[in-house]
Amino acid sequence: MKKLFTLLFVFTATLSFAQEFKGLDKSPMDRVAYPTSNRVSDKAIVVTYSRPQLNGRDVSAIVPTYEVWRTGANEATEIRFYKSVKLGDKVIKAGTYSLYSYPKDSGSEIIINSATNVWGAYNYDKTKDVARFEVPYIESMNYVEAFSMAFTGEGNNAVLHAAWAGVRLEIPFTVL
Repeated sequence: MKKLFTLLFVFTATLSFAQEFKGLDKSPMDRVAYPTSNRVSDKAIVVTYSRPQLNGRDVSAIVPTYEVWRTGANEATEIRFYKSVKLGDKVIKAGTYSLYSYPKDSGSEIIINSATNVWGAYNYDKTKDVARFEVPYIESMNYVEAFSMAFTGEGNNAVLHAAWAGVRLEIPFTVL
């Protein structure tokens, strides 16, 4: 019995050390929500995205102008509306969507697309676009190394801020 216990212990210990785990992701996943308060559990909008780092690279080398971008890294950025919202003059029903960008010289076109569980923008399908909205770039003196998003707003007026390097975008949503 003692030999069986010792053998079982050695076998179990060997298995526990055999598992190898991947290192940290270079573009970690993050999530932002509106309303922003942790005390409000009834969220209207949740964005899940990965945060690429510049690491000495230029944004234009990572995000080419006049090409659809996944608005982050890895999977396409996911935006979930728990309530219907208005983006520009377009009403978007509650649901889960992909959030893409189409960078231009002076701003970016924001694209809400009905495809979900998509890797990058490689299989982007324009026919699944639900809404498109143009926002201008806002120059900033504050440098942001990792692509970042955050919400501000009050009541039914939410603004999704996106920042990378010295450029910012503000995407206004009206929660219906």
